[in-house]
Amino acid sequence: MKKLLGLLLVMTMAWPVAANADVLKNVELKGEIETIASDVNHNAMDLYNQGTNFRVMAGLSAQLVEDVTANVLFQYTDGWTGDTAGNSIQNYADNVEVSEANVVLSNLFDCFELTVGRQFYGEENSAVMYIGPNHFNAEGLKAPSIDAAKLTYADDVKALTLIAGKIKDDDFSDSGWSVEDAALFGADFRMKFTDTLSAQIYGYDIAHSKVYDEYGIRVEDEEGEFKHIGFYGAKVSFAPESFLLSAEYTRDFNGKRLIKESKDTGYMVKVDAAAKLEIVDVRGTFAYANENFYAFGNYTPGLLVGHVLGGDIWDYSMEGLRMWNLGFDYKLTDAWTFALDGFIFQDRFAHHTETYEADLTAKYAHNEYVQLFAGIGYAKYGTDDGSDYNRMALGKDNVKGQIGMLINF
Repeated sequence: MKKLLGLLLVMTMAWPVAANADVLKNVELKGEIETIASDVNHNAMDLYNQGTNFRVMAGLSAQLVEDVTANVLFQYTDGWTGDTAGNSIQNYADNVEVSEANVVLSNLFDCFELTVGRQFYGEENSAVMYIGPNHFNAEGLKAPSIDAAKLTYADDVKALTLIAGKIKDDDFSDSGWSVEDAALFGADFRMKFTDTLSAQIYGYDIAHSKVYDEYGIRVEDEEGEFKHIGFYGAKVSFAPESFLLSAEYTRDFNGKRLIKESKDTGYMVKVDAAAKLEIVDVRGTFAYANENFYAFGNYTPGLLVGHVLGGDIWDYSMEGLRMWNLGFDYKLTDAWTFALDGFIFQDRFAHHTETYEADLTAKYAHNEYVQLFAGIGYAKYGTDDGSDYNRMALGKDNVKGQIGMLINF
């Protein structure tokens, strides 16, 4: 670990602006270290990570001149295998990736902020759009990023974000599709009507793309090659002091024209509610989607079903998803927080018997920078009728445990 951090520091200090002594006065070290050990009872097809894995992210943020900031962040992920002990710095360097390399212009035209370069984007628990690092998830430690230009405007009432960039040739949806030579364009607008009522509308388009299915076969619509693939939606939130209710609806599109929908267009509905009671916080979620829905989401409910599918929770079965969740959060002390969750997963038509999952998790805040966490989950899988498949039907039941540490600096 010391070798890695030393390497990252040397590489970062070699950044061209480092030669300016004034710049060095405004440099901040940033990053995080996350380590997770996990094990699972049934692991057919090696769906779950087992053993101990870690991710180190370290870099610098430097104010070059007034209202201009440069950011660089490196990432290294690996597992505890024992066969890398004593390796040279070069062995580690070959596996270091650049996660962020961007410049931020603040107060542009007195009202905008512009970020240009490699960056993270979105909110971590979003069901439709997030490109960045996961946390408390043993199944997805490597953090993706996007090369893009992002323009934002925000005041006390409204906020607008526009983004345009290139995405890598990688799986981007629960359908198993992948894209090549594609550009992502997006817009996100948020409005605060009152102190308790707010709304959000958004749309994202993957344009001029070559699309392939999970077997590597070129995918085309009835008129030929897809020119636009994406999704758009809206979310409304009502949040008084001790209560939250939000509803989100998203639809997909694909074809030669922007926002052209097919007869089997994918769509998703997600409703969240939460209430702060005297002793515990209570929350619940209902999620529903057809089998064709795809997005860039990172919603990972539960330790078992949600985590193994990652943001592609909508691919629970060939017939989509219907999910119920009820959870309780209890803050024992300022440092200790416990959570108990129950889940019911089923295809959206209820053709298959339910999969039930129960999770108990705990977090301990050693201080404001260091957090220890642990969890255990139990899943009793449902069965299908034989006509389709159920990705989670790996056995009559399953148990997963994980323990980890997250350090932010």
